Amino acid sequence: MGSQDDWEVIWCLAEGWEVLWDRLIHVLPPWAHLKKAKPGVPLCEQVEHADVLIPTTGVVNGDAIRAAPKLKIIVQPASGYNNIAIDVARERGIPVCTSPGVNAASVAEGALMMMLMLARQANKGQHCFREMMIGQPLGTQLRGKTLGIIGTGTIGQSLARYAAALGMEVLGTTSSSSREDLERLLRQSYCVSIHCPLTPATRGLIGEAELAMMPKGALLINFARGEVIDKQALCDAVEADHLGGVGLDVHWVEPADPSEPLYQHPNVVALGHTGVCTHEVIETYANLLTDNIVRMREGRELLHRLV
Repeated sequence: MGSQDDWEVIWCLAEGWEVLWDRLIHVLPPWAHLKKAKPGVPLCEQVEHADVLIPTTGVVNGDAIRAAPKLKIIVQPASGYNNIAIDVARERGIPVCTSPGVNAASVAEGALMMMLMLARQANKGQHCFREMMIGQPLGTQLRGKTLGIIGTGTIGQSLARYAAALGMEVLGTTSSSSREDLERLLRQSYCVSIHCPLTPATRGLIGEAELAMMPKGALLINFARGEVIDKQALCDAVEADHLGGVGLDVHWVEPADPSEPLYQHPNVVALGHTGVCTHEVIETYANLLTDNIVRMREGRELLHRLV
């Protein structure tokens, strides 16, 4: 049994991100008791005694925040916070801390890996190997090609440096870019890699019209959020063989159903939100979350406080 001075730390995702969960168990102080949300039970029914919420990719809505009378802080092991009811946290005076920039190098490396896999047709290459076919398939080199990066924040900038080292030309857009800038990027890029946050302005940003602007045979990669792409429009473009390859590390529902036709298509490579899954990122996330929880308890200034 814990003492009255102990804190209850709720991991808001019922399943997933076990590598971070395992690390947190080892670095949290003894008075911080880590508990995992129960699957199938609304979070608002599980937070009565919660002092800390860790959203990860779980949804922390207004009901959950209002239902936690002891809540002191929300700490997010990511730069994204679209799954947190920020307005309600602000109303209640609950600090929300994120982890900006921590994953930049790892996510950019993941996107580069995906780009190389698609350009060299890794899926077909595995099939050819199993069939003992030598010298197949025929891929495309990236040198001299144009990479379009939607969202040139810390991740996008890291990817731009990697691509430039390969001899690629790089185009980019930011939140202040015009519609004309986006269309120019889509029309001129051999590969488009998405790294923007999910906001009302970016939800469905890449739809039927935008996919049609991309050259036939172009590559599309998403390491941002699934909802930035219109799912049905993407399915249609894949079925029409308009795109040469699609790499998805994020999805509209997670975990995604691998039996869906989109994920069965030979030109689609799908991963389970692994962009941040490196030893270095997980270690930094765990230490930063722990540091902010301790700072909150001791009344010290919080790091990367959003509200």
